[in-house]
Amino acid sequence: MKRAINIWSFPAGTTIEQAMQMAKFYGYEGIELSLDKSGPLSLQSSDSDIIAIRKMAEKIGIEISSLATGLYWETPITSDEEEVRKRAKQTVKFQLHAANLLGVGAILVVPGCVGADFIPDCKTVRYDLAYERALEALTELAKEAERVKVIIALENVWNKFLLSPLEMRDFIDKIGSEWVRAYFDTGNVILTGYPEHWVHILGKRIACVHIKDFSSAVGNINGFVSLLCGNVDFAAVIKELKYIGYDGFLTAEMNGFTGKGDVVIAHTADALQRIINFV
Repeated sequence: MKRAINIWSFPAGTTIEQAMQMAKFYGYEGIELSLDKSGPLSLQSSDSDIIAIRKMAEKIGIEISSLATGLYWETPITSDEEEVRKRAKQTVKFQLHAANLLGVGAILVVPGCVGADFIPDCKTVRYDLAYERALEALTELAKEAERVKVIIALENVWNKFLLSPLEMRDFIDKIGSEWVRAYFDTGNVILTGYPEHWVHILGKRIACVHIKDFSSAVGNINGFVSLLCGNVDFAAVIKELKYIGYDGFLTAEMNGFTGKGDVVIAHTADALQRIINFV
């Protein structure tokens, strides 16, 4: 398994090039970039803009491990509004296109939202409707993913949707495409379950892994902590990842963490290596 770092982990104002250089300096093999609404890698980017970022990574000597985005919180694919659902599918298609240009094998997609307590005035959607809409949309989008040879990786997040590994497994199996799989996040399941169980049950469906840690004693959005400081049993997680034959990136997502300069990036690189060395 290899170490990667999500670009949201870097201090505010860090450019893509600076983040790549810093990640390379601290020994990460990969960096996960984000597709934004505007900016150097965004819905407004041209093909040449995106290809330039790929060439930048090649010059620095670091792999772009995956392509994330936070856009699906604003435009969930399960929205009660048809226009919002349409925009969400357009975002998935653009994200797939951008990933293909970047030479990336998978994109992070939030599979919808029933509700989110951490988002002010978040609109709730009836669970069964969210399920039907997500299943229909992602089954359709699987064809585009296959066309460009990029995996749509569905992340387990705090969206009150697909709440257990059994449900996530069965949802993916209903879509029935090797191009729609799981983006498993270790820290996001601690409130309701055990990460190692998710790994074992999802098995080969896991395309990508986010590494986060969480303190159950806090029990809310402020409970995410530095790696190896929370309740994730990383030894058990690594054991299960090895059992299912996962050998891809372990991508640390340290969004919202603070530290002077590159402290968070440096500490996380060391913690990731310790985690990989378990078992």
